Amino acid sequence: MKIAFVINQTHKETARFTTTLLAFRAHQMGHEIYYIGLADFYYESAHIAAHVREVLPEQQLPSTKALMEVLRGGRKKKMILETIDVLWLRFDPVLDMVNRPWAAPSALQFASLLKEKGVQVINDPDSLGRASNKLYLEGFDESIRPKTIVTRNYTDVIEFFEQQNKLIILKPLKGSGGKNVFLINKDNQQNLKQTVEAIARDGYVIGQEYLPEAAKGDIRFFLLDGEPIVIQGKYAAVHRVQQGDEIRSNVHQGAITQAATISSDLLLMVDKIKNKLIQDGMYFVGLDIVGDRIMEINVFSPGALCQTEEIVKEDFSSLIINKLEEKIKSL
Repeated sequence: MKIAFVINQTHKETARFTTTLLAFRAHQMGHEIYYIGLADFYYESAHIAAHVREVLPEQQLPSTKALMEVLRGGRKKKMILETIDVLWLRFDPVLDMVNRPWAAPSALQFASLLKEKGVQVINDPDSLGRASNKLYLEGFDESIRPKTIVTRNYTDVIEFFEQQNKLIILKPLKGSGGKNVFLINKDNQQNLKQTVEAIARDGYVIGQEYLPEAAKGDIRFFLLDGEPIVIQGKYAAVHRVQQGDEIRSNVHQGAITQAATISSDLLLMVDKIKNKLIQDGMYFVGLDIVGDRIMEINVFSPGALCQTEEIVKEDFSSLIINKLEEKIKSL
């Protein structure tokens, strides 16, 4: 297969990123790999093309680090994208929200055009356009998500704060990586107005009930085509535990990873979101689960697969590529 990964910028990718791992596994399995930055698309005479960086099967690279070195060192070439088998959207729109606000929406438009031409695009670009912020979670069963408000009005936040016994989480509606996430309680409520104003400068504010189980971290749980990824009874999931007084469980924010306990209740909760994910074309997804609630559904570039494979000691990335091969053959 010819698999093109759409990322923010190649020089910002690392050997530990989930995208790099997936690309490396696909390379090992004999597939052609291409990287496309958000600014690399090109349109002419009804053809969608891009200035791509490529890694071909005959290069026989030994590691994800070597893959990144080749990608960064190689020269871009123009390529008609209608000839590829898969366009895999693996960028984080939040990273370019300030300096390149045009980048993510433009990439989704190009991807939608390719989808219309018959190229397999994952995750579905039209659904990603509707899932560009955390409001996407509100379209799922109410029983699996925390109590939430979305507003830019300080009075609304005060009212919600009182309803939740003066204990809430505040964060940007459009955010990622655990940035600008705040725990507000009765001891620091004097900072509430300032916090709301700071978050609201960049858009809407999301307020969520605080779940006591969050003190123990969260579980990153991967799904493929709506189903848990599992090998010999072991799930592609990892328990992320924040350190010290940190409230965020993101690996980028210093959380450590350990084995996750997957209960039958958790699997039943995940099953409640399966049909909508399949309907929306959300092929590869990462859930953030705290207790009996799904806190976030990561549909753009869910990470932590490297850590998951190391903890669980199973080759989930190869399984993912195998399933993708089957999907393309069945079309």
